[in-house]
Amino acid sequence: MSEHRRKPPQPQGGGRAAPRRAAQPHPGRGSGPGRDVPTASSLGPAAGQTPPGSRADARRAAQRGAAGRSRPGGKGGKGGRLINYPRAEKEGWKRFVPSWKLVGGTALGFFAVIVAGAGIGIASVGTPDPNKAAQAQNNVFEWSDGTQMVATGGSTNRQIVPIDQIPVSMRNAVIAAENESFETDKGVDPMGIARAVVNMATGGSTQGGSTITQQYVKNMYLDSEQTLKRKVTELFISIKLGMSEEKNTVLAGYLNTAYYGRDAYGIQAAARAYFGKDAKDLNPSESAFLASMLKGPNLYNPDGGVGAAATPEANEKRARLRWAWVLDREVAVGRMEQSERDKYKDFPERVDLAQGRGLTGQIGYLVDVAKSYVMKTGDISAEKMALGGYTIRTTFEKPRVDALVKAVEDTRNDFLDEKARPEYDTFVQFGAASVDVKSGAIVALYGGPGFDQKHFTNNANTSGVPVGSTWKPYVLAAALEYGTQNSKGSGISIDSKYNADDLTVINNREGKPLLDKDGKPFRQKNESPEAHGYVTLNEAMRQSINVPFAQLVFDVGHSKVRSVAKSTGILEESMDENDNASFALGTSTPSAIRMADSYATFAASGTHREPYSVQTVQKDGKTLPGFGPPKEARAMDDAVANNITKVLQNVVENGTGTKAKKLGRPAAGKTGTTDQNKSAWFVGYTPQLSTSVTLFRNDPNAKGKDRKLLSMNHVGGVDSIHGGDIPAVIWTEYMREALKGTPAKDFPEAEDIGVIADAAGAPTPTPAAVPSPSASPSTSVSPSPSMVSPSPSDGGKPSCKPWKLYCDPQTAAGTGNGGNGNGGNTNGGNGGGLPAGGTTGQPTTPPTGRPGRPGGVTNWGATIGGGG
Repeated sequence: MSEHRRKPPQPQGGGRAAPRRAAQPHPGRGSGPGRDVPTASSLGPAAGQTPPGSRADARRAAQRGAAGRSRPGGKGGKGGRLINYPRAEKEGWKRFVPSWKLVGGTALGFFAVIVAGAGIGIASVGTPDPNKAAQAQNNVFEWSDGTQMVATGGSTNRQIVPIDQIPVSMRNAVIAAENESFETDKGVDPMGIARAVVNMATGGSTQGGSTITQQYVKNMYLDSEQTLKRKVTELFISIKLGMSEEKNTVLAGYLNTAYYGRDAYGIQAAARAYFGKDAKDLNPSESAFLASMLKGPNLYNPDGGVGAAATPEANEKRARLRWAWVLDREVAVGRMEQSERDKYKDFPERVDLAQGRGLTGQIGYLVDVAKSYVMKTGDISAEKMALGGYTIRTTFEKPRVDALVKAVEDTRNDFLDEKARPEYDTFVQFGAASVDVKSGAIVALYGGPGFDQKHFTNNANTSGVPVGSTWKPYVLAAALEYGTQNSKGSGISIDSKYNADDLTVINNREGKPLLDKDGKPFRQKNESPEAHGYVTLNEAMRQSINVPFAQLVFDVGHSKVRSVAKSTGILEESMDENDNASFALGTSTPSAIRMADSYATFAASGTHREPYSVQTVQKDGKTLPGFGPPKEARAMDDAVANNITKVLQNVVENGTGTKAKKLGRPAAGKTGTTDQNKSAWFVGYTPQLSTSVTLFRNDPNAKGKDRKLLSMNHVGGVDSIHGGDIPAVIWTEYMREALKGTPAKDFPEAEDIGVIADAAGAPTPTPAAVPSPSASPSTSVSPSPSMVSPSPSDGGKPSCKPWKLYCDPQTAAGTGNGGNGNGGNTNGGNGGGLPAGGTTGQPTTPPTGRPGRPGGVTNWGATIGGGG
């Protein structure tokens, strides 16, 4: 820098600042490292005085001093920071321990934020309008062609009543059971909310923290979706209502909107539905019952609900326990005296289930089936269904429903006379179902006289009625598909011969006799003592002889028969669990819907389609996904199914089902009659339609064990009823009308399949054997070219075929892999004896391919469930 621009040096102690510096006192600090203060000496200025310097030097010294004071660890180290964390005045780990001031301040600030947020949330939500939110809509059910069947549900079963029309006993029961602190809380339960939050955080249920106010808000203003957003919204609205609404208003709103089951939405509808009285007339016991329903009517309504756990028996057990608990709870919280509680020992009696307007005749049963299918398939809760707003197009065809009703009622009127024969003709029940072969759609059903006639059990969809000999086709199909222990892994032929004599001893898979309950060899009884000798399985089916199928089920294996039945749509839970001889004769109890759908698998050459009752479902104008025809599945090889059809055509043309010949077109079917004549069935089909008809006798109003099947001997003035009688007549009359205008169609021709594997002891036919020229009526030749003409001598073809495995079963019979089994009561009728346990071994599964070539194409994984 040039010399002329440099400031001249200030003289020591000179200048205008000198007097000021001299006047300022200096702290008595010693000089130390980093300080620009020279050490006093005898040669310098006086001790304690700052040597003179420029103003810039003074500023730099001041800045260094301030920086030094702010360094952590020194004196005054916490100066200059808003939050003292880590703590400057502490050393080591203690610096990271917050002070009580910091903890308290943080908590206070967090609480303030929560309060402010809650205040904003409460202020931002509006009070729900109960009148708008509580208006439930109708559910509209349509016929298959789109015309309206009935509109039901929602507003047709709701009536809002004021709090003074709700008895004190009902209020006490609900408060005691649902929300003890209702009258004093502010609409929410903090502890309940905490539980709900913990549950949500851990992935559990979000329920458990709702007060009556919160449930009222959910019913009136929100949906039932379990999300954090909905829960928070519910919380804010509940707090606002808790501060602004009268408790009686909230309680009345909750009781008027809650769902109680039986399609009853609100306390008034519930009182009418369960007890046939107004809500104001409920007694404390009835009030406790209705309070129990609020726990969840699907699991607590004694009528039963949707799902395997919601049976009437299980629901009633839960309801009884909950009812008693509610009464005891009222005593515990001071809302009922013990002396009053002691008056109610018996579970309250309920009136018959009453439905909305329009559910007369078959409509109630149709709606019941379709509604259950919608809830199961669409995962729609009973509460949402009761709120309404759904448009449901069913598969039911009105002309065919009308035809089925006419066929049943005409036959009933001609057959029964309850006044003349009250001891026999009362309690006779009819049930029927009809399924489209190509799609699995349920086109018609008959469930009973109607809800309006106080008959609330749907006979078309009920289980508990044994199907009798209509089960035998599954035994035969399993033998054709898998073979027997005598066929060396190959499927057998329908011309295989079995002993058919009455009271023949049945052997297990080891060839040892089954033992009855007395330890003696079990002898299977036929319906008649006629001696048949050895007959083909085709002939045994034609005459519905029990003995051959009682033996065949052991030769095939019970598990194989179950697999075949399941693949055709029979629900596993409806099958008899016992591995005995009677299993082959129809001790299982599928519904009429399931039997019609299952036989449709034979009609469709082995392709199974699940039965369904709903085509489309719309909600608020939008079509819901997941409805329509279920996917098809291969249940068995087509050759197996077609051979079963061939055998069942023989039943209609020449056997026990000849009354169905009046249909006048190709048809196949099987009759079924059970022990002691307690049920009679006819299940049959054409290439287009499969229909089942059942007849049984019980008291529809009986409960539990008292609701047992009664013998139909002497019903209609006849000694006994068989499936080929009344059921076959109803089937024929309905099918004639239902198929009017539909061209007759032949079944696919059945090719010869399988190997002839006769049962042990069967005679060996000789090539020179010639059938007798005289044929008895029981062995008449079928006019159908696809029928087999059974031989009068052996019931089958007289000579060995080129693919016959062997002719002497005594020397070539195979052995199974063991197993023991008991037969059953030897006093059985056409349905066989009573189950008495027993097990069976498993045959070797043939390789895949078509039976007789050998084996069969199978798909045992078909989904079982939906509209049945």
